[in-house]
Parts: sequence; structure tokens; C-alpha cells
Amino acid sequence: MDVIERYINELMEKSTPDRPVWNIEKILQGEKAGWNYIDGCMIKAILEMYSITKDSKYLEFADTFIDYRVKEDGSIEGYDVEELNIDNVNAGKTLFELYDLTGKEKYRKAIDLVYSQIEKMPRTKEGNFWHKNIYPNQVWLDGLYMCQPFYMEYEARFNDRKKCEDIYSQFANITKHMRDSETGLYYHAYDSSREMFWCDKVTGLSQNFWLRALGWYSMALLDTMDKDNHKEQAELHQMKEAFQSLIDAMLKYQDPSGMWYQVVNLGGMDKNYLETSGSAIFSYAILKGVRLGYLPESYAEYGKKAFEGICKTYLHMEEGNMSLGGICLVAGLGGKDRRDGTFQYYMSEPVVKDDAKGVGPFLLAYTEMKRCGWEYQS
Repeated sequence: MDVIERYINELMEKSTPDRPVWNIEKILQGEKAGWNYIDGCMIKAILEMYSITKDSKYLEFADTFIDYRVKEDGSIEGYDVEELNIDNVNAGKTLFELYDLTGKEKYRKAIDLVYSQIEKMPRTKEGNFWHKNIYPNQVWLDGLYMCQPFYMEYEARFNDRKKCEDIYSQFANITKHMRDSETGLYYHAYDSSREMFWCDKVTGLSQNFWLRALGWYSMALLDTMDKDNHKEQAELHQMKEAFQSLIDAMLKYQDPSGMWYQVVNLGGMDKNYLETSGSAIFSYAILKGVRLGYLPESYAEYGKKAFEGICKTYLHMEEGNMSLGGICLVAGLGGKDRRDGTFQYYMSEPVVKDDAKGVGPFLLAYTEMKRCGWEYQS
């Protein structure tokens, strides 16, 4: 077993559904975990580990973790549909895989419950889901990853693709309203009402290009395309073009280390730092994009370089255990603390170790590296 698998096993051994060691936000708040996108990221990655290793411990851990929350009637402890928080859809992605692998009918019922939130989500005037009910008229790049791959998988599997046009149009709106034509990058968020203090009153856009949001969006494009079972769709070709052009734009900013900066296009600015979670996401997105045929084979070297750069920069032994550092804990806009989206704001958020927002994507990238026959070299 290599050192990365040992690291993941250590995290699993120390975690329970109520207190997973990778959910640093809940640990700092002194709260139980509940149903949240952070654990969803990690369990999805652990299921991917099962997919490539066929080691039953990964499936058993994931099943135990999600089973603990999902009741026999399909209700989910700690999940309230009426909260209308797009982040809460993300953990629902694990239910499809677990339903297929275990046959537990309660997972199928829980899938329907999560889908019922999608049917209730309020929308901007352009037709995109609000990020959360508490953030009216706002679209954040993060939210496309949290929801759209689940939405597409449900449509493809259970709803005869009836609402696929809605999914594709939401992505088209992102390209239209949030992409910067000069850099090819996407701004973190968009306020359709132009009312929020953090947005440009003409464009509705936030100020900066945040790495992890761009990463979530690249995964949203990639994973949504992967879930559509009608590959000849014209809209799918547009998404493929959007995905490749985003990767091309990001490669212009890839640091010699292989990683990317927290605020992507301002690498030389004081306090800006090479950030793990977004770099891991792009490693995964590039490698998986090559594997699925959405990117040329030659791009794989950039994904491998990113992964190896993370290992060299931030994967270290501490007190006898492996630890992954350089992870931005959280970043958003608005809210009670009036996050304004300035460069200084993105530098002010805590940088932590071993949080699932970094570890989950790192593990996903590792599974793609394994598919390439890569071995860890310390």
C-alpha cells in the first residue's frame, strides 16, 4: 500500500458519520456533521477508490456513513429540502452509486427526496437556480458542481431526460454572463438583480477569479457531460468546448510547481498562495477529461504535474501521520460577515490541513493518476 492510501485509511479510521475528521468547519464550530456537501465530496472520492481498487473496505465505509443518515422511508437526518440550499444536493450523488452497489431501496427513495429540492429551487430571471434561498438572485460557480451532475444523472436514469434542456441552458447562461472574454476565466459569482454590495452594478459580477470555484465549475461541466447518455447532443458539444476552453485558460496560469494560486491570475501578488483544493480539482478534471476524450492526450502531463506539485508542496509527515496542507477552508460572498470578494478577502480566509474540500479532490485526482499507472515517489 502506498503512502497516500495509508493517509486516506488513517482519516477513515478516525472518522464517524457524526464526527468525520475531514470536516474542519464542523470541528471548529463544535457541531455534528449532518448532511452536507463536504462529506459528500469525501464519500464520492472514497467510492471512486472502491471503483478502481475493488477493496471492500471503501464500499463498506461509504455505505455505513450514508446509511447512518438515510432512514428506511428515504428521509435524511440533517437534511431539510425547504432550506433550498444548492450545496445540499451534492451528497445526493453518492446515493446513485450506493443504490447500484447495495440495492437498498431507501437510497432510491432518498434520491427522489433530493430531486424534490431541485423542483423547488427559486431561479434568477435568466433561469438559473439561486445558490441558496438566503442568497436571492445569486449564481455561484460552486453551485453548478453541487447540483447539475446529480440533476443530469436523475434525468438520464429516471426521468427520460425530460429536463436536460434546462440543465444545458443553465450552463449556457454561465458562459454568457460569468465568463471573462479577455482571460477565458469565470468570475466567482453573479447577482442577477445587481443589488448585492459585492457586485459590479453594470455586470452583476463579483470581482475576482477564485481557484476552487473555477475548479468546481470545471468538474460541473465534466461530470454533467459524463452523466448524459445521449452523447450526440449539440448542447453537449457546446459544453465540451466550454470545458476545453476553460482548461486552456487555466493552463496559462499554471505555476512551474504544477499548482495554481488562490486568486488565479494574480500569482505575483503579496500573500497570494498556491492552493491545494483547486489545484487538485484541476488535476482530476484534466486527467479525467483526457480519459473520457474531452481533452487531447497531450494534456495529461499538466494534470500529472499538478498532482505531483501538490504532493511535493503540501503532503507531509507530521507526528508519524501524513497530512495535506494548503487548503482554503471556505470562501463565499455576502452573508453576515459581508464577504466582499476583494483580493484581500480571499487572502483572509483560513488555510487548513486535511479538510475534505482539499482531500476529496486530491483523492479523486489520485484515482485518475492510478488509472495512468502512476506510483507515489516521496
